[in-house]
Amino acid sequence: MYLNCHTYYSMRFGTFSENELLELAVKNEVKSLALTDINNTSACLNFIRRAKVFGVRPLVGIDFRNGANQLYVGLAKNNEGFFELNRFLSSFSHGKKPLPENAPEFRNAYVVYPFEQVMKLEKEHFRENEFIGINIEDLKRLPFTNYKEQTDRLVVQQQVTIRNKKDFNAHRLLRAIDRNTLLSKLDASEQCSINERMLPMEELQEKFELFPHIFENTERLMSECDIRFSFDGDRISQNQSVFLDSTDADFKLLQKLCKLGLPKRYPNPDAKVLERIERELRTIKQLGFVSYFLINHDIVQYSKNNGYVHVGRGSGANSIVAYIIGITDVDPIELDLYFERFINPYRTSPPDFDIDFSWKERDDVTRYIFERYDNVALLGTYNTFQYRAVVRELGKVFGMPKEEIDKISTGKYNKVELDELGRLVVNYGKLIHGFPNYISVHSCGVLILDKPIHYYSATDLLPKGFPTVQFDMVIAEDVGIFKFDILGQRGLAKIKDALDIIKYNRPDLPPIDITEVERFKKDPKVNALLKEGKATGAYYVESPAMRGLMQKLQTQDYLGLVAASSIIRPGVSSSGMKQEFIKRQRNPERRKQANPILLEIMPETYGIMVYQEDVLKVASRFAGLNLGEADVLRRGMSGKYRSRAEFIAVEEKFISNCRKKGHDDELTFEVWNQIKSFAGYAFAKGHSASYAVESYQSLYLKCYYPLEFMVAVLNNGGGFYSTEHYIHEAKMCGGKVHAPCINRSDHPNRIMGRDIFLGFGYLKNLEHYTIQRFLTERQLNGEYKSLDDFIDRVNISIEQLTILIRIGAFRFTEIPKTQLLWDAIFKLNKNGNRTIQNPLFKIQHKSYKLPEFNYGKVEESYDQMELLGFPLCNYFDLINEELKKHILAKGMKDHVHREVLLYGKLVNTRFHKGANGKLMRFCTFVDIKGSYFDTVHFHNTVDRYPIHGIGVYECIGKVIEEFGFYSIEVIATRKLALKPDPRMN
Repeated sequence: MYLNCHTYYSMRFGTFSENELLELAVKNEVKSLALTDINNTSACLNFIRRAKVFGVRPLVGIDFRNGANQLYVGLAKNNEGFFELNRFLSSFSHGKKPLPENAPEFRNAYVVYPFEQVMKLEKEHFRENEFIGINIEDLKRLPFTNYKEQTDRLVVQQQVTIRNKKDFNAHRLLRAIDRNTLLSKLDASEQCSINERMLPMEELQEKFELFPHIFENTERLMSECDIRFSFDGDRISQNQSVFLDSTDADFKLLQKLCKLGLPKRYPNPDAKVLERIERELRTIKQLGFVSYFLINHDIVQYSKNNGYVHVGRGSGANSIVAYIIGITDVDPIELDLYFERFINPYRTSPPDFDIDFSWKERDDVTRYIFERYDNVALLGTYNTFQYRAVVRELGKVFGMPKEEIDKISTGKYNKVELDELGRLVVNYGKLIHGFPNYISVHSCGVLILDKPIHYYSATDLLPKGFPTVQFDMVIAEDVGIFKFDILGQRGLAKIKDALDIIKYNRPDLPPIDITEVERFKKDPKVNALLKEGKATGAYYVESPAMRGLMQKLQTQDYLGLVAASSIIRPGVSSSGMKQEFIKRQRNPERRKQANPILLEIMPETYGIMVYQEDVLKVASRFAGLNLGEADVLRRGMSGKYRSRAEFIAVEEKFISNCRKKGHDDELTFEVWNQIKSFAGYAFAKGHSASYAVESYQSLYLKCYYPLEFMVAVLNNGGGFYSTEHYIHEAKMCGGKVHAPCINRSDHPNRIMGRDIFLGFGYLKNLEHYTIQRFLTERQLNGEYKSLDDFIDRVNISIEQLTILIRIGAFRFTEIPKTQLLWDAIFKLNKNGNRTIQNPLFKIQHKSYKLPEFNYGKVEESYDQMELLGFPLCNYFDLINEELKKHILAKGMKDHVHREVLLYGKLVNTRFHKGANGKLMRFCTFVDIKGSYFDTVHFHNTVDRYPIHGIGVYECIGKVIEEFGFYSIEVIATRKLALKPDPRMN
């Protein structure tokens, strides 16, 4: 009897979930009810899915409102009706237009106008599918209106928004947050009635006992609504099922693509390769995944045709078909990748390709997908209220002082000392925490379906400009909608930009084929960068942790990098197996300590589980689980898993099977604990291999074109380190870095030979339009000959011109900055506001005789620090004290277990909480020669000798060594003073 129920997906209005709504229905013996969230269908699919568990017959629809003003409720008669409602809502939400007061003509949906709205519109004519909704309070007024005669049109519309007084209070707080107003000033029209609750069916019937026809009409309307979707085990894929016009044509195309691509990947394919191709093609066809491969291939082909760089990741890298047709660049034969990790007969969902594009080009690829395919949308995700944020919002709603809000939001309060308002904020903050706040776009999910998107959801047009569904990945997979992962990253942009920069800076060189990864893998110079930890700027391998790990492993080949990419992950690391892997890598004798069974299963990783595939292998060959059960273990390790019951059942079978196979409990539980420690962190081997391919592409460019590569890194926002450190690295590679120049620089950084001119974009207070103005003028009419020439040609304020002069943009004039500044002030003030146009006669500028000004390198460095955020000189040149006798980073190996003094400029620092719960700190420095050294600060030195920001530090400590990697266990640190700023005199 409840046609108008809300959940908390009625954003900033509803107060409980769809599951709690179903629980409420069971409690009140309601056998059928409709979910109708306000201008939203986020919960509909999961509501239909879960209703079966609760024994409730589900109806779905939409409560159409302008703001809080209810216009009408649309109820889907069937799946076509749901489509109509979603399409109608989306047509208005995309343009952010108000909804009309009268509903359109729906063919497969009912419309219920609330009694209040009918009275307001003085509505007299109703279509066959339109009804008048009457709630309990309306029964007092109905007999005194003409609408009582509309006996066939009247239905029960008892809204459900709250369950109790606490919900009502939470609802009012949400409405105040939404309206950005004090709770005391919240208008009654913006909130629901205290009576919008679900009553037991018997009590509801009693309320309408004088109007039995209203109850009967409602029952009849609800009985005519029937909406169906298949979920979980019964689901079928809703993705686009054919790429061409039939499944046969699709399969022939896939075979053709394999035939064309085979010679490039395998010039002399052996029987193993050919057999693998046939087996994969057979399985792909049998499971109906041919169109999925072809669509991904089409997307990648568009990228290649436009000169874009991509990386195919995910478990798709386990497929030889994906490798041959160019979706991935990982050879599964070389890496012995387990095809069943990707596709197996137990799998009902399509395989998983994560395709990375440059962050600059992803939107164009997405645009292509929307134009190329008919039924496309972005996947949604929910941004929820976080506790600290909601406490701040509630504090504002209650009108609390900022100091009180700060105290509560940071948790720095004694609950006993809180006043009544403070306690309310804490209590309702905990209640609202986790509620959906607004719908956003999933980071990479694109849906390409057979049916129109609106069969499943209404859509919003979010800032990306593409329609976005109102449900998330979990419910999408439950109903058989599987996303295409189209990601954007800066690492690929660095590669693409580096290739473009090499073209213009070294035009005499032949074109570089960046897909020749097999050649890069075998290059000893490229591999030496890994082994020596000189990969700064290269994707995924530049962090201090990876630098240290590769030096410990002595990584100097592709397979070693694949392993390193995975063992650094928290799952392997936290289990203690990272240390064991390093020991077995460095000491072949230690490999003999591995359990013989595990060593036989995983010889490449010395009997240690490193990849997700290892879990499948161990589950199958060590514990005797079948492929389906092994895949449950693999899925159980991921954060996407919906239920743990199936995982627990497999755990019990794992242990039971091991006992039957004769493994002792100590070994069984040691292996099982390794599997569990992976939870959520283990990489698929193909995933690690895909990262390694991109790393090798970056390393090749870093090795042979270091300056062009570093400029590309800087132009794409850097990476793990600061801009200042990448500039340092460019200098270490032989580059000469210059401050922005009015005739040589652009908005991004620019290289000319070995000279790198920093971009105007680094100047924090220089306006974008100012930069655009003088660069356009330079492009149209040539370089600037002098400051006077610049002032004649560019309309600029004295404040903006001062920034350019102070950074040295006019140094080509060889006139001191101080004189240029005075000249600019005199000339701009004299000219005043003016419009730049080509003069008939050249303006004669007066010269002013000025005294000589002192301006040194220290003052210039402080100007650079202020304007750029960093100096271009060596930081050590700014130190205002004599350095004591010290060693350099390269000398650490000669002082193991001895106390030493090093001086270093801070590069990076991070905290870590140890197993004992105490805080540690890890820092990376460069010494006076620019070489790295790393420090470890245990809890007794973390607070006593803090690290306060960028600068040069005196580091006293003991040299420690681990697998040939040297670092400092800090005893004491001190930040050195800089020379005083002469501008302050």
